[in-house]
Amino acid sequence: MVSETPNLPVVHEALLPERHPQHDLFICDVADAVLKDVMPQMEHPFYSLSKKPEASVRRYEHNGQWLEITPSVKGLATIYDKDILIYCISQIMAKLKAGEKVSQRVRISSRDLLIFTNRGTAGKDYKALIEALDRLEGTRIRTNIVTGDEEQVDGFGLIDASSIRRKLGLDGRLLHCEIKLSDWVFNAIKSNDVLTLHRDYFRLRKPLERRVYELARKHCGQQVAWKASLEILLKKSGSQSPEKLFRQMIKNLAASDHLPDYRVEFDPQKDMVTFINRGTMKAAEPATEAWMGALDPNIYGDARNIATGWDVHHLEREWRMWLGDNEIAPKNPERHFIKFCETWFAKRGQP
Repeated sequence: MVSETPNLPVVHEALLPERHPQHDLFICDVADAVLKDVMPQMEHPFYSLSKKPEASVRRYEHNGQWLEITPSVKGLATIYDKDILIYCISQIMAKLKAGEKVSQRVRISSRDLLIFTNRGTAGKDYKALIEALDRLEGTRIRTNIVTGDEEQVDGFGLIDASSIRRKLGLDGRLLHCEIKLSDWVFNAIKSNDVLTLHRDYFRLRKPLERRVYELARKHCGQQVAWKASLEILLKKSGSQSPEKLFRQMIKNLAASDHLPDYRVEFDPQKDMVTFINRGTMKAAEPATEAWMGALDPNIYGDARNIATGWDVHHLEREWRMWLGDNEIAPKNPERHFIKFCETWFAKRGQP
């Protein structure tokens, strides 16, 4: 269930008003694709944080993973453009949960999308939606970041294609559009590389606030706390701001205390940022114990060879948690566990 941030007085001043009061849940990375959002897009800086068009090629490298982003003539896709992908991923995840068939092509109601993402529904908002689709389709990605069990180094768009239907008449109102997600994003969805976002994500006013929340959600998750140096946080955020300005923005975020799910603390002496779980993101417990049997002890040796350096009992806990969350009872648990370990190591490498 999507968590709620405590009703602190400052929250209502710092967050955008809820334009369309509604309580539909949504699922949360390409990226850590939600909201569900896909985890790769949450962990790495795929999107521009600028409200002005960015026209330069950007490259990001961290711990052996690299990402090269090339804009179209209309500029890089922004973190606000990402709202469209989050909506699509959420729709697909809801269908998967209901046992329905899904495909890379998603048809969306333009009005539903605008309401879902807490936007206005005036003519300018529909026009902005079309511009966002152009940037998403035009921005090209090359990366060695794996989704599912595939690495896609050839160039691809954040979406492969889009088609738009307008109402005939004077206003030319956008009725609906059809979007084809890239293989890279769809692989992340099929592999359940997704996280649930707080519904107040769309109420965060500033691009950096959204990006910092994504990083906290991905790295802190359901832990009590997560620490990162200001230098690493700046790098992973993708912000083009000077370190001095970035430091001040983090201080302001800590002082306002309005980030959903996590409290932000900044230590100026050590230049360290700590994200503290507010308690709204509960400790991980399987929703359903899908399989409670014991693994064959001989399988642990194979798991150690496949996931070099990882504690196989930690991996087993993660695997069982994943089974429970997705209500899966594998026909061959040992084979399923080994496949889980292979995927885990392919994504994360050695600890």
